[in-house]
Amino acid sequence: MDVPSSLSELRRLRYFLAVADERNFTRAAQRVHIAQPALSRQIRQLERDLGAQLFVRSPQGVELTDAGRLLQELGASLAAAEDRMWQQVRALATGRTGSLAFGYSTSTSYGTAPALLEALERQAPGLTVSARMLPTAEIVSGVADGLLDAGLVRCPPPVPDLVRTRIRLDRQGVLLPRDHPLARAAAVPTAALDGAALLTHPREENPSHFDAVAGLLARAGVEPRWLFRRVPFDAAHAPVSRGEALALVGESAAPGLPESLVWRPLDPPEALDVSLLTRAGRAERANPAVAQLLRAARALATEEGWLQLR
Repeated sequence: MDVPSSLSELRRLRYFLAVADERNFTRAAQRVHIAQPALSRQIRQLERDLGAQLFVRSPQGVELTDAGRLLQELGASLAAAEDRMWQQVRALATGRTGSLAFGYSTSTSYGTAPALLEALERQAPGLTVSARMLPTAEIVSGVADGLLDAGLVRCPPPVPDLVRTRIRLDRQGVLLPRDHPLARAAAVPTAALDGAALLTHPREENPSHFDAVAGLLARAGVEPRWLFRRVPFDAAHAPVSRGEALALVGESAAPGLPESLVWRPLDPPEALDVSLLTRAGRAERANPAVAQLLRAARALATEEGWLQLR
C-alpha cells in the first residue's frame, strides 16, 4: 500500500480514522470539525485513491471492510508519527528542545547563574545546555563570534552588535573577617574604606567592572589600596580570611561565604548590574533557545525582585 505523501492525503487519513473510531459519519464530522457531506466526499476520494472500499454503509451506521481494518491499524501508527513529528519540530522552533551554549563569569557563579539555569530547566526541560564558567573577556568574544549563544556577566562592556539585557542589580557590600571591627555594624559606610586594602581582579580581566567599582569609591572620596587576586576563582577568599584585605562583592555572593567571613552592605546603597549578552538581531533567529533563556531570565528577575535596589 502506498502511504500518504501529501498533507491532503494525511488529512483524509485522519478523517477516515475518525469515522472508523465513531462508526458514524455525523459524529465523526463533529469530531473533526467539518460538515458531514464534506467528510463523505473526502472518504470517497480516499477510497478512489486507494482503489479499495473502506466502509460498508447501512442505516445503522458503517462497518469496516477488511481493507478498512488494515488501514485503521496502519494509519493509526502513521497519524501518531505525524503528531510526534510536528511536536518535535515545533519544540525545536520555539527553543524548548535543541542546545544552548552558555558562558557565565566567576562573579555570577555564586547565585545568579545557578538560579537562572534552574529556571531555564524548569521552563524548557528538553533543552540541552552546555554551561561553562569563563573569564569575562572570553564570554564577550565568544558571544560576538558565535561560539556562545549567550553569556552572563557583571558590568558588561559596550560591544557593537551585542545586546545587553540587565537581569539583576546586585547590591554591593564589603566582605570582611567576622572579627573585623566593621563587621559589628549592619552596614559599612563607603567612606570607611578610604586607605583600606581592597581585593579585586586586575582591570584587564573586566575593565567595565573595575571602573564601576573605582567610580563608586571615587564618588565617595575613597582611595583604596588595590590588592589584585592571583587566581581567577577563590571561593574561600583567602586574602580576606587572612586579614590581608577587604573585598567589595555583590550580595549574590553572600549565601555561600565561609563561616569565617561576613558580608555587610555599603551605606549609602550601591548596586552593579548583571546582564545577559546576546547577538543583536541574530541570536534568537539562529537559535530559538536564546528566546527561552531571555524569557526565563526576565521571569526570574521579576519573581526574585532582582531589578530592585533593596
